[in-house]
Amino acid sequence: MRFDEINFEDSLLDGLYAMNFQEMTPVQEMSIPAILEGKDVIACAQTGTGKTAAYVLPVINELSKGTYPEDAINVVIMAPTRELAQQIDQQIEGFSYYLPISAVAVYGGTDGIAYAQQERGMQMGADIVIATPGRLISHMNMGSVDLSQVSFFILDEADRMLDMGFYEDIIQIYKKLPKDCQIIMFSATMPPKIRTLAENIMKNPQEIEIAISKPPESIIQTAYICYEAQKMRILEKHFKESNPKRVIIFSSSKQKVKDLALALKRKNINVEAMHSDLEQSNREQVMKDFRNGHIDVLVATDVVSRGIDINDISIVINYDIPRDPDDYVHRIGRTARGSEGRGLAITLVSEKEQNDFKAIETFLGKEIYKIPVDPSLGVSPDYNPKHRQKGKHFDKRRHNPHLPGHIRKRKVK
Repeated sequence: MRFDEINFEDSLLDGLYAMNFQEMTPVQEMSIPAILEGKDVIACAQTGTGKTAAYVLPVINELSKGTYPEDAINVVIMAPTRELAQQIDQQIEGFSYYLPISAVAVYGGTDGIAYAQQERGMQMGADIVIATPGRLISHMNMGSVDLSQVSFFILDEADRMLDMGFYEDIIQIYKKLPKDCQIIMFSATMPPKIRTLAENIMKNPQEIEIAISKPPESIIQTAYICYEAQKMRILEKHFKESNPKRVIIFSSSKQKVKDLALALKRKNINVEAMHSDLEQSNREQVMKDFRNGHIDVLVATDVVSRGIDINDISIVINYDIPRDPDDYVHRIGRTARGSEGRGLAITLVSEKEQNDFKAIETFLGKEIYKIPVDPSLGVSPDYNPKHRQKGKHFDKRRHNPHLPGHIRKRKVK
């Protein structure tokens, strides 16, 4: 279905035409009409399916009609991370290029000047506020934000927000909204806690479920079954044989990300680390440099696995097994975005992680190809997760001599 088949305002269609948006994705085709009809919507769709446009386009279309208050916040979009809030803000800027619509992104990790700018943007009545829960609560507590005229309340990456402990913050924000506010929720998964939240804040929502949580077939998925001590050596050998470009390496902790980035820098790899300890300005610069090709390899925690719009990623490497299969899908979904082109995913599976990796294979309904570890790196363990008791090592590890022990546009008035 084409966008010009939807009853959009001409000015919005002009913007879509300029951005070469023609055909709708499945989630857009199913969500946009329901949102335009004023229904509460709960949609289950993974990153890379066009979900941001699925809720942004119908909302800014309604705002463009001029029937909403000019000096009030009309839309609140909640996002789990500052990176996703920034991305949504950028997409709104593009979509609303020909429209008199203003937006402000509100998130933490900034200095007092940025906080004041966010505050001023909301007090001036930005049409759309894109916010992380904690920072919006902070502004609410300071009395600098009025949500009494909000018409659209949108939760993006709702499952991740709940995973991060934002349930009470979401409820606190919800209680400040008008009773007739239209609520739209997007989530990559639909666990019981999401359904509980929906029951508590939504009114007869229309449920939309797109084929989720399965990577595009265009992603070649591979794995090395190895010992923990072999992981870095596998990385080094891989990068030595193929010059790394447009690579993301995911690791499980901030400290591990720092250590990995440092180790790779010592090998003369053009690499930077991305984690929550970085100052906001540094994080923005790292992401900008990576997007622009000034950084070849990005080592990151899961802060960038969801909702970050980075195109042309050639390889995603899971240095550690993610905490659940959904996170695996979101991580490797950074490559071959939107099923365009091909991408490669490599997962390094230690002896302790075999059960978790098997759970990913079961979730995907297929076996992932295991690349043999080069003999020069030493003996590697067999892949036999069902025979390993949780918390215990394989016996052969003890006898392996090869392993070491150790606010933009002003509103038109």
